[in-house]
Amino acid sequence: MEQAIKRTCLYDKHVGLSALMSPFGGFDMPIQYSGIVDEHQAVRQACGVFDVSHMGEVLISGSDAERYVNHIFTNDVRGIPIGKILYGMMCYENGGTVDDLLVYKMADDRFFLVINAANIDKDWAWIQDQAKGYDITLEHQSEQYGELAVQGPQAEQVMQEVLGIDCAELTFYTFKVIGDVIVSRTGYTGEDGFEIYATPYYINECWDKLMASGRCKPCGLGCRDTLRFEVGLPLYGDELSADITPVMAGLSMFVKLDKEEFIGKEALARQKAEGPAKKVVGIELADKAIPRHGYTVLKDGQPIGEVTTGYHTISTDKSVCMALIDSQYAKLDTEVEIQIRKKVFPGKVVKKQFYNKNYKK
Repeated sequence: MEQAIKRTCLYDKHVGLSALMSPFGGFDMPIQYSGIVDEHQAVRQACGVFDVSHMGEVLISGSDAERYVNHIFTNDVRGIPIGKILYGMMCYENGGTVDDLLVYKMADDRFFLVINAANIDKDWAWIQDQAKGYDITLEHQSEQYGELAVQGPQAEQVMQEVLGIDCAELTFYTFKVIGDVIVSRTGYTGEDGFEIYATPYYINECWDKLMASGRCKPCGLGCRDTLRFEVGLPLYGDELSADITPVMAGLSMFVKLDKEEFIGKEALARQKAEGPAKKVVGIELADKAIPRHGYTVLKDGQPIGEVTTGYHTISTDKSVCMALIDSQYAKLDTEVEIQIRKKVFPGKVVKKQFYNKNYKK
């Protein structure tokens, strides 16, 4: 039986702003308001705000919390300070990716996991299944939180002056807790920015203040995708999946093989040592044609892989894509072609980061 589509706590606000709504990850989400290009430029140049309340949250607490998180997570949470956030993946034994996620260290015995909307049910089942034998308590908190992402070069000023939240002391990938509110200096846009986790009531209050201020534009998932793509950030289901490991995706820096153990370690260590059969690369086309997800990548007329995400970039005015291709062709400047409908367009392998990130370190 098909599940009913869910709505975030800001659904009525989006409809009130005449947003174009569409299903994503089981939720009815805003794709755009004033337009993808307009919203994209707002985040790159000033400030944009996203409803990301569809994301999932899981709290892991107890005497074995650190040991358990390290067991299911490719990055290493041992000894990191309270208030620090790490990015990494949960993997299957064969190295395939269950999900990519953020881990917030709330206390020595308490960790807050932020997971992808489309994977909430699968991740929650996976997290529960791996927990046997650990002295921990697992809490699925996704229904308790709404979440806003305030992103762009003016984000810090907006947080301070509109919401009254002082974030100046937060460095990249750190957070603080103010009562029931979690504020982190994180994002998925390549720009400086913050994410606010709080009760649906408080998230609605923040949204109203931000909209009334005229200081930031409401932004939909359309530009969230163009923004993350330009700076080479992966999207689960495109650049990561059960069939695409972190090593194949070029994310080995988030896989800590010096840890004693974690699920998928042996497979990932072997793949790293031998080199993966396929790699995610960037490709730039000489033409204006747009390579879309699933289009075939060719070398001398023979298929060598397929596009995972592609756009004509808003910030750099180039036709580029990320693609999963045979590793032997992954060297920079390798000439390839992409089949776009009935035509073949020449291109070359380039770095996946098509636009420079502007994080506050």
